[in-house]
Amino acid sequence: MSTTRRSFLAMSAMVPFALKAFAASKSIPVGLELYSVRDELGKNLESTVTAVAKMGYQCVEFYGPYFQWTEAQTKQYKKLIDDLGIKCYSTHNDQSNFNPENISRARDMNLILGTRYVVMASAKVDPTVDGWKKLADTLNTAADTLAPSGLKPGYHNHQPEWVKIGDTFPLEILAKNTKPSVMMQLDVGTCLESGGDPVAWIKANPGRIHSMHCKDWSPDPAIGYKVLFGEGKADWKAIFAAAESVGGIEYYLVEQEGSRYSELDTVKKCLDGFRRTHPA
Repeated sequence: MSTTRRSFLAMSAMVPFALKAFAASKSIPVGLELYSVRDELGKNLESTVTAVAKMGYQCVEFYGPYFQWTEAQTKQYKKLIDDLGIKCYSTHNDQSNFNPENISRARDMNLILGTRYVVMASAKVDPTVDGWKKLADTLNTAADTLAPSGLKPGYHNHQPEWVKIGDTFPLEILAKNTKPSVMMQLDVGTCLESGGDPVAWIKANPGRIHSMHCKDWSPDPAIGYKVLFGEGKADWKAIFAAAESVGGIEYYLVEQEGSRYSELDTVKKCLDGFRRTHPA
């Protein structure tokens, strides 16, 4: 088939738009872990999620209380985020949600919400190597249960995972003893507070860091986690570079545990800080 000059020029004119669309498709969305606005969420979920979406957050992560929703509520909130044009790529879950009697409900609710990952938000275990290996078995079992539905489990660290047992971190035990499909969702702030190196951790676990909680931390005990994004100890540019070059990052989640501002003002300021550090 020959190409006329007119059709060639038309196709050429479309190239910049195609490239722009491709670039947009490769951008990494930034969302909010809704624990950051927990008080507002408890007052009115719909208005809070709406406010978060209007700020420019592209996804949200529902946490613990979501598990008590009815099926009808879950469908209602799925419609809400659809109408707002945002996504829910993962949920945070209590350890008990991974028990045999609860995992099917977690699966069904996450399927309604359209998530990719069912994340265990830290855990209480026997603080021994065997204790953490037993938790790894639980996550592997969850991986087998969720796989036929297209979902994957994840694990979110807090401080205990950075307290060494002998010469190894519990989080290293989990990473080494879980299936590659189990996401290691890095909480940057707790890693820093415990003396860990988030960049080194990402590089040591390529392809496992599909999401992370972008929570900053200040060594000033009067501030700690109340520091706004970008104003603490985290070297965000190095963290983002590692996450995007080897970590396998799919989406970022801002998390904040409070500040001198209101919850909604806080997460807006944190999103502004994120955008300055990581332009879309």
